[in-house]
Amino acid sequence: MFRRHRVATLAAIAATAALALAGCSSSSGSDSSTAPASDSSGSFPVTVQSALGDVTIESAPERIVTLGWGSNDALLSMGIAPVGMAKQSYGGDENGVLPWTQEAIDSLGAAEPTMITESDEPAYEEIQALKPDLILAVYSGLTQDQYDLLSQIAPTVAYPDAPWSTPWRDVVTTVGKAVGQEQKAADVLSSIDDEITTVASENPQFEGKSVAAAADFAGTFYGYSPSDPRVGFLNDLGFTNPQSVTDASTDGSFFFQLSNEKLDSLTSDVLVYYADSQESYDAWLATPAAQTMQQVKDGTVAPLIGTQLVASVSPPTALSLTWGLADTVKALDAAVANVK
Repeated sequence: MFRRHRVATLAAIAATAALALAGCSSSSGSDSSTAPASDSSGSFPVTVQSALGDVTIESAPERIVTLGWGSNDALLSMGIAPVGMAKQSYGGDENGVLPWTQEAIDSLGAAEPTMITESDEPAYEEIQALKPDLILAVYSGLTQDQYDLLSQIAPTVAYPDAPWSTPWRDVVTTVGKAVGQEQKAADVLSSIDDEITTVASENPQFEGKSVAAAADFAGTFYGYSPSDPRVGFLNDLGFTNPQSVTDASTDGSFFFQLSNEKLDSLTSDVLVYYADSQESYDAWLATPAAQTMQQVKDGTVAPLIGTQLVASVSPPTALSLTWGLADTVKALDAAVANVK
């Protein structure tokens, strides 16, 4: 759940470089066992810019691999299934597939994509074996070296600005552009925005309330910055960003850390807390550090509990946002009711 930029060692990169260089040719022929590929409704070639390099996609891709988070869901929301996608151990089933993703694959009647090993370093051998003609990693933590190696396998689209920070809407629009489906991407966003607007209008109590989003991992407390897509999702529902979050977000990263001695400095009307289980939430809530927080004292914590619910909004994707929306709103409503 705590998706962040991961730095691979140069030794690991060097060990895989020979493979990537040797296998830089890729097949553009479609495989009848895979799901529908992009049709030719878009105009090609198309150039997509990213922080790690611009890529020109010469023709409609037919064998697409997705890495990181959300690109597969954006693709599936447009009726296209990847031939391979990264496993998701957090919230995924035994194959590493999240429930909303599986529902979309089944709805398309598509063959199951090959699941790619989830690791700090891209599984170059597995990716190359799929003979992709496009790799999408729009929300990911790719390093420049990793991007360069993947680009020798197939045209690769990375994040537009910073690792693990691409707003979920930008994931959809970028994927749509890359596969020649910009209108479908716009339609997907319009449908989701309509649902968010409806939910926000039905919950006017959210408007103007400040919110901080956070989680504790192995005793280290992390908050999410205003630039993070998790926070952007809460803003869409009407919540605002408190000064305490702005003050803590000083290094341009999507997250910040607070020591236990400073948890009470994270002030807001509501605290959204992401927890793997009720037991882990209860354990954190009982700690002396948590008990210093005003939101805990006032009962204005909105716990989002369970790996699948947390994954659906942390951060949301084109498919997961609506999947987890009702439970998220329920938790937020209970917290807001206690705001003084």
